[in-house]
Amino acid sequence: MRQWRRVANEAMQFSVTLAKFIGLLHVTDAYLFSSTPVYGTSMLPTFNFRGDVVLTERLSHRFGRVVPGDVVMLRAPYDPNKMVAKRVLGMEGDKVTFVDSASTLHYQKTTVVPKGHVWIQGDNTYDSFDSRSYGPVPYGLIQGRAFFRVWPPNGFGFVDD
Repeated sequence: MRQWRRVANEAMQFSVTLAKFIGLLHVTDAYLFSSTPVYGTSMLPTFNFRGDVVLTERLSHRFGRVVPGDVVMLRAPYDPNKMVAKRVLGMEGDKVTFVDSASTLHYQKTTVVPKGHVWIQGDNTYDSFDSRSYGPVPYGLIQGRAFFRVWPPNGFGFVDD
């Protein structure tokens, strides 16, 4: 009987330790840092079209510290189940001039980013579905700021501005 009690006590201690560890992993991934795969052609040449893995910090956007030039991870405005990487080019109140790709004439348009929104674009202006197509994006869709590339090894380092 005493042996079963000791085994049960060790199992309980192990379960508590495991639950604490899983909780710590969740908090770290959801609120501090996470690794995020980035693939596709819209962020060429910053990211490889076959896929990079970047570290995303999840604090700066919560404190309003995202600035133009930052590469952010955000929920796609057209599909909330999809994450996309884009560069912030304008904050609320900024005037943004862009080439209207929806028009066959490709003329320039200027718009003012409304309050609570950001203007995002991919670095590959010829192949990016971004604010030029769907307009300014609510700031609340930003999930974090990509700051460090961990894969592939030849691209290891900070994400350039």
